Amino acid sequence: MKSILKFSSWMLFTSILLFSCRSEEREFEQAPEEEVLEANSQIANLMQRTSMNDGSLDNILDRSNCFSIQFPVTVTANGLEIIITNEDGLDTVEDIFDELEDDDDTITFSFPIVIILSDFTEVTINNNTELESFSGDCNGEDEEDDDIECIDFQYPITASLFNTNNDLIGDVTITSDNELYDFIDDLEDNIIVNVDFPITVILSDGSTVEINNLIELENVIEDAEDDCDEDDDYDFDDDDCNDCSTDQLSTILTTCTNWIVDKLERNDMDLEDQYSQYVFNFATDGTLTAVSSSDNFSGTWESNGTGNSIVVTVDIPDLVDFNNNWILHEIEQYTNETKVDLRLGDDRLRFESDCNN
Repeated sequence: MKSILKFSSWMLFTSILLFSCRSEEREFEQAPEEEVLEANSQIANLMQRTSMNDGSLDNILDRSNCFSIQFPVTVTANGLEIIITNEDGLDTVEDIFDELEDDDDTITFSFPIVIILSDFTEVTINNNTELESFSGDCNGEDEEDDDIECIDFQYPITASLFNTNNDLIGDVTITSDNELYDFIDDLEDNIIVNVDFPITVILSDGSTVEINNLIELENVIEDAEDDCDEDDDYDFDDDDCNDCSTDQLSTILTTCTNWIVDKLERNDMDLEDQYSQYVFNFATDGTLTAVSSSDNFSGTWESNGTGNSIVVTVDIPDLVDFNNNWILHEIEQYTNETKVDLRLGDDRLRFESDCNN
């Protein structure tokens, strides 16, 4: 049986009022119209969609955008049992999947587990059949859905409340997406909400914007709605360079020496064995050399962009297999080994260095 856990909307809203009301009598002061949040308004809808639970963060586990798995959860990834206690554990699963490139990656759950729906309802799942039933209700990869993931609220958000039926005055402090979603979901036509401005929102690039009224907030959310990749897909490797920079790449390529070709795929052909004897070195002036026991080639390299959109241009006139405007996919650094992974479509170039520097 699936057990569904959700607070009563009436109980939640009543609790907010009871705990927020001030004991002394005071006169309600109507805020300017652009600061008054009304039930079923366009801005209320946008705020609720922004506060919905994002189910795409753990797609490596459930391949479902409309719900997330509650941690801790025990899974078996490619035969290895691990306990995931937070989002960092998802990287462990990805590392297991990346260990071998040509195998079939599998995840099995140790049931029961709890999933969290987009409205923060918690559902206990006892087997794969029940899990697949919920997954089947989700939109597929990169299909449009209701949640807005390219902008977030900075909490707390405070507001004053006035019930036109009984003149009840109170204050509310909202500290999370879950609380904001439920607050708007429970908002009734007879409740006047005066939002305390300014509030702050966080854009997808990490920058913040101070908002002074609901009109500004509506404009900013609408502008940000399609301003980023919501990552509603099952390509778990496409965000491995979130924190990469061209300065970081340049430092690694030029301070580490004697790079070898760990992987080279062009047009569905594996070419790395052809270049197993070559050693590559990158210079700070944008030049590079490729040297083997019998050959010596010169070329250039440069990089531009940020994060997962860094383009690395390699041009070695006499080694055309390397020439491309590659996308920096990932930088892996270990104690005595560093790898720089470049990709473009199905083509791939990965350099490796002992990096004893």
